[in-house]
Amino acid sequence: MDIRIQPLEPDCYYHIYNRGINSTKIFENDENYNYFLNQFSNYVLTVSDVLAYCLMPNHFHFILKIKSKETLEYFLKNNVKSPSIVNEGLHASHNIASKQMSKFISSYTQSFNKVNSRHGGLLERPFKRKKIDTEEYLRNLIIYIHQNPNDLNVDFRIFKYSSYKSILSKSKTNLMRDDVLNLFDGQENFIYCHEKKVNLEF
Repeated sequence: MDIRIQPLEPDCYYHIYNRGINSTKIFENDENYNYFLNQFSNYVLTVSDVLAYCLMPNHFHFILKIKSKETLEYFLKNNVKSPSIVNEGLHASHNIASKQMSKFISSYTQSFNKVNSRHGGLLERPFKRKKIDTEEYLRNLIIYIHQNPNDLNVDFRIFKYSSYKSILSKSKTNLMRDDVLNLFDGQENFIYCHEKKVNLEF
């Protein structure tokens, strides 16, 4: 199915990822990273939960679980002016998660362009998505995403813009921390499984 018309289905897990056009940098400083995560919270956490993420200088990765159909329809009812047809079109519940993701990317791009005196697209379109069908793939993908900073010769365990440290932390988080640790049968095995490099194709 064409990625541009493939909806993000309720109650399903997805790997959402994208990179800058021509692999250009999409983050120039800490302020960019923080604003990106803030806009992600404003737009995407309204329609999904997040298990893991990593923000690299020229690309990003998220693992999301789309919320239930009922939750999406409630969001639609309360955030779209007079949605006349809920089962069809851009405002349909089965399209709302994709639409929120696109709005998030657009919001970040507009801000980045304004600050950096540039215009035009920043990220490739459409954003990439891959449905996650097995727990084994989900576990390996979490590890793969967390290990991304190694490509920068940075120890992924201390990388600032990744969910790895937050999953091991006790501090408040929007991450599905308990669900992730349960996938690995606990914190100790979570750490152990991250010691071996994982290579994935997607």
